[in-house]
Amino acid sequence: MGRGDGSGRMVSPAGADDSGASILHVDMDAFYAAVEVFHDPSLKGIALIIGAPDGRSVVTSASYEARKFGVRAAMPMSQAIRLCPHAKIVPPHFERYRAVSQQIMTIFESVTPMVEPLSIDEAFLDVRGVRRLWGSPGEIGAMLRRRVADEVGITCSVGVAATKHVAKMASTLAKPDGMLIVPAAATQRFLDPRPVRAMWGVGPKAAETLESRGIRSIADLRAAPAAVLEKAMGQKLAVRLQALAHGNDTREVETTRIEKSIGHEHTFEHDVQDRELLRAELIRLSDRVASRLRAASWEASGVAIKVRFSDFTTVNRSQSLTEPTSVGQRIAEIARGLFDSVERLDPVRLIGVRTERLRPAGGGFALWDDDAQWRSIEGAVDGARAKFGTGMITRASHLSAGEDRERSGRPRDSE
Repeated sequence: MGRGDGSGRMVSPAGADDSGASILHVDMDAFYAAVEVFHDPSLKGIALIIGAPDGRSVVTSASYEARKFGVRAAMPMSQAIRLCPHAKIVPPHFERYRAVSQQIMTIFESVTPMVEPLSIDEAFLDVRGVRRLWGSPGEIGAMLRRRVADEVGITCSVGVAATKHVAKMASTLAKPDGMLIVPAAATQRFLDPRPVRAMWGVGPKAAETLESRGIRSIADLRAAPAAVLEKAMGQKLAVRLQALAHGNDTREVETTRIEKSIGHEHTFEHDVQDRELLRAELIRLSDRVASRLRAASWEASGVAIKVRFSDFTTVNRSQSLTEPTSVGQRIAEIARGLFDSVERLDPVRLIGVRTERLRPAGGGFALWDDDAQWRSIEGAVDGARAKFGTGMITRASHLSAGEDRERSGRPRDSE
């Protein structure tokens, strides 16, 4: 299988068979790092880490040169520096990334209206309706790669297949700067030798559960007794996994985009410099946001924070999620990681958490729920709050933080 550092790369030769493969998954290569290199060509070819140099922060992204040393997104910066001490650390420029993302999506939409953005740097395209205009799926994939390189100045990888699941897997294998085509008739032949860890949506915990039962490849998964899978992960996920292992994925490219967000902010009456108090406040705000998401039956595909300092300078940070969520614990983890990436240590006047790119709950692609325990706990808390009132149920960590907030001034929350 392909790896985050580009080893194990697989690409198709020019003119490869693309019959029945009408779904493209296009994914930028090390997107944030690539944008930084475009703006500063002196960074090309070196180990590059995107993030704050503060050892307490986390890695936002890394170039392939840094990934070869084991550096990964969301890794503590201190660990990344130990793994790759010669790396160049560059602070992220999120407005720049969003602007480049818009350029890329505009290119996609100029080729087909059937575009489903998954995150800031990847999208699915259904090209069935534009073949007479642009050519075969493989030709369209090659054209998109050329246009992104020529018009935007960065590279992308493309997976071409009959289903979303296989196209996503193929683009991962093609990284960096490649295209892998899986014709419909070769779907099973492509899937069978791949490890279960390569399946889109199967995370480390799910993979460990399957592997502990001797299910290591997708062929093993396809042949596994249904009772074994159901015992390991429940009937619903077992059925879905085996369907994907057989190459069956009925999900269509969804062009409807929900431009909504849910967030909460807190303005302190007196500026706060205590980092731990601010981190605790992010948990409280994340819980409030998550509660509103669940009440509205939404899940979020992105998390953002806002930090306003005593001089009224405002910093925004955001991160896309691999799987949509409405779990406060998960939102808080992302929010705190984003906060740790903020270099300034000045007193803070306002802090906020916002969830973005909402979609109906249950509409995501996760095959395994790593947040099942927290989801259950927070669901129980929702029920208790409905019965006893929102002020009666809270995290223990919020109690001491609340006392500190009172010393800092009466809280003034806003949406």
